[in-house]
Amino acid sequence: MNPLGHNKLPASARRFAALAAALLAAFFAVSLVRHASAKQLTDSSLVVHEWGTFTSIAGADGAAVEWLPFPAKSDLPTFVEHSASASFKGGLRGTVRMETPVIYFYSPRQTTVSVDVRFGKGLITEWFPHANRVRSSDSHPIILDAKTSGTIAWHAVTITPAANSSFPRESAPSHYYAARETSANTVSIPSPAGNQLEKFLFYRGVAAFSPPLSAKVLPDGQLQLQNNAGPSPTLILFERRGDKLGYRVIPSLEASVTLNTPSTSGTLDSLRNDFADILTAQGLFRDEARAMLETWRDSWFEEGSRLFYIVPRPFVDAVLPLSIHPAPSQLTRVFVGRIELVTSATENAVEAALLSADHETLQKYGRFLEPIVEIIAAKHTEPARANRLREALGSYYRWLYSPPGSPR
Repeated sequence: MNPLGHNKLPASARRFAALAAALLAAFFAVSLVRHASAKQLTDSSLVVHEWGTFTSIAGADGAAVEWLPFPAKSDLPTFVEHSASASFKGGLRGTVRMETPVIYFYSPRQTTVSVDVRFGKGLITEWFPHANRVRSSDSHPIILDAKTSGTIAWHAVTITPAANSSFPRESAPSHYYAARETSANTVSIPSPAGNQLEKFLFYRGVAAFSPPLSAKVLPDGQLQLQNNAGPSPTLILFERRGDKLGYRVIPSLEASVTLNTPSTSGTLDSLRNDFADILTAQGLFRDEARAMLETWRDSWFEEGSRLFYIVPRPFVDAVLPLSIHPAPSQLTRVFVGRIELVTSATENAVEAALLSADHETLQKYGRFLEPIVEIIAAKHTEPARANRLREALGSYYRWLYSPPGSPR
């Protein structure tokens, strides 16, 4: 006997009751799945910070020129992985070198995430730790155009808030290691050779897009800046000649501005402090800002004239989309744009050094020497003069990379 009298209900009523019970069960099942998915899509305890650099060279019209750091010598440890494109990097011409983005993770507990980066109009050339997927158009390693698109993905990044870890290190010096000097968590990535440990995810690339700013050196020595991609938060105009340097901080740039060259009366310490303040104001932790500045200490503040600027976040997200699952509660991305400026002072110094075989002066311009010479040569109306400069550049490179023990 059914104490509830269920069997006494009409058949239609029993069918309705069964349908209602099924719908109610389905509703609760969907609610549980949605709740679980919501928890899975976002990790409220995870914080992610990223910094990187977009480096370009301004031509005579202010737009970024195609260039290559020839001859290329790797400044990275040998454990860093690279694509076949990186083997041709010295001949891989592009308008922008995406240099040393690093992604830091902070979590109070061990957790695992997946990370995916897409690089529109660019190729991923180097990375560490081991990535699960890298697409870098290796079949056409010397071609960069608007259709080029690279990607890199790490499927299982285990984040551990451990205080001490043993990271790979080599005896040869490299500015790569400076990025480890932060309080970020350790990341562990499975690889064919076993788990790889690091303080961050690292990757690099080359691209063919136009930077958000153009910088034209005017005949009178002033610099005309044009913003082409939304307000830039902060800019630094920098000048160094020998032991003297100067800089000027521009709070923001909405559209365009014309600036005078800064006087060379500043100090490197004051510049580094001001730069660190700018980076932390954009959301980096203080030790991350210091690690970034230390990473580029020998390159950012070398001989010459250049413009640094904070790349607008929407521009970064558009050319370099970053996906992390589960998503962090906070994602900070701070990219510094670096535009190398070929001023009359640079032109005169480089041309004089080339014609007199002043190798010590030429070494100060490092990987930017070849594009600087091309910009100078393009201005000469006499082809013979331009050819002489190119020949002198070739002689310098042969001297610089001559085998050990050969006459120099």
